Formats: sequence, structure tokens, C-alpha cells
Amino acid sequence: MSNTKKIVRVLLIINALQLAAGILVWSYIGKVSLEANDYFEFFVMGMMLLISMIILIGLYIAWKSNDSQYEETLHNLESLNTTLRAQRHDYLNHFQVVYGLMELEEYEEAKKYLAPVFREINKVGKVLKTAQPAVNALLQAKLQAAETVGIEVYLEIHSDLKELPMEAWSLCKVLANIIDNAIRALGESEASIVKRMKIAIYEEESGYYFTIANNGPMIPLELQKNIYQPGITTRKEEGHGMGLYIVKKIIQDVEGSINLTSTPENTAFDIMIPYAKAGSKI
Repeated sequence: MSNTKKIVRVLLIINALQLAAGILVWSYIGKVSLEANDYFEFFVMGMMLLISMIILIGLYIAWKSNDSQYEETLHNLESLNTTLRAQRHDYLNHFQVVYGLMELEEYEEAKKYLAPVFREINKVGKVLKTAQPAVNALLQAKLQAAETVGIEVYLEIHSDLKELPMEAWSLCKVLANIIDNAIRALGESEASIVKRMKIAIYEEESGYYFTIANNGPMIPLELQKNIYQPGITTRKEEGHGMGLYIVKKIIQDVEGSINLTSTPENTAFDIMIPYAKAGSKI
């Protein structure tokens, strides 16, 4: 269990006890105050209980939110594990086929057979380059989701993310929101174009860098100005528009930055997350 989750749980318990004790005190003070016609004291105690209840509800929502994020991460990890097990199971069959073709001296056929097999193995190999299993699992899940709807994904990972100054699931939330937006945007593109998305992860002296780009429709200029504000969305359905607001808050909490560039040819989000102070590479 992460430190954040432990803190939320402790605060949840403390506030629950405080609320229970407050209700008992309020019922006693209420009788005394009403008998003495001191409604102000009764009112103040009631307001304190209301505030405590609001805090309790907020903490509970945060607790449940963390649970759902961990569940999503666990699901992605299980999916990645299933993919790896399936690949391992298929290795023997592939080797047998290739060996048979080589025995028959069908070298060109063996090459043709190996090409798609190698591409499949290479896709999973690319997402296993970081030291963060949750991030690896998320990238594998999104890679499959994009390719299922006909999107070509170019994945470049040049960092192991070992000194990530944030919870891995927080980074997963950031990446998932932006990648999902890119997949939706490409889904609205003209059917005639080749739909492409690029995900790049690398690092420099200042920190970790992430780029998620796609060749979908340009985000309107009026939306670009307020894209991180709550309620702002390019989607027609109601009830959306919190994803990028949450993304920016997570990045700001670690003193990072996020920038959007959108033209008719390309839309890209560039993220920088500085190293943890104790692990600076300068």
C-alpha cells in the first residue's frame, strides 16, 4: 500500500471518529443550548459537524478513487502477463515451423513466416524497457487498444524511469488520459488517412520527458487556450472535460510541465517531470 493511500485511510478513520464524537457532543450541547436559548452555540456546533461530514465524504471519494486506479493498474498488469505467457507458449510452435522450413531449405518462406512473429515479440519487448511494471502494463494495454482500431503506434522508450518522483499509478493516469484522447481523436479522422500515434519516453539532465502525438484533427484554437480547465472537452457528449485538468494537477504537484501543440497535421502533448531532488542527475 502506498504512503498516499495509508494517509488517506488514517485521515478517513480519524474523521469518522471525530464525526461520531461530534454527534454525541452536539446532541448534549443541543439540549443545554436550547434550554438556555443559546442558539448560536448550537448553530456553530452544527456547522462544525457539517464541515467534518464534507471532509469525510471527500476522503471516502479519494479512497475509492485510489482503489479504482489500483484496480485498473492490476488489470493492465494481468493483461501484460497473459500476453507474455501466450507468447512463451507459442515459441515452441514457431520454432518447430521454422525448423521444418529450414530442413526443407525453404529459406524465403522461413523469413516470411518469421517477420510477423518478430513484430509481435518486438512490440511487447518495447514496452518492457522501463523499471515501472505498471507503466509497462499500461503501454501494452494502450498499444493493443490502438492497433485494434487500426492505429499505427510508434513507441520509443529511452529511459528506465528508475528515479520517477511520483507514484507509478499517477504517471499511468497522466499517460492513459492523453493516449485515450489521442485514440478518440484519431477515431474521428477521415477514413482515408493512415492513422498514426507516437509515444516517446526519454530523459535529459533536467528530468523525464514524455511526448504523445497523433495526426488526428487539430484541436480548435479557442479550446487550446483553456484545454486544462475543468469542463473543457472536444467531445460532444456531456459529463466529460476533467481528464486534462486532473492530468495538469498531477504534473504540477511534482513541479513538472505540460505543453500542447496542435496543427492540422499534428497534435502533441509534451510533458516534463523533474527528477526527485535526492536523485538529481545534474
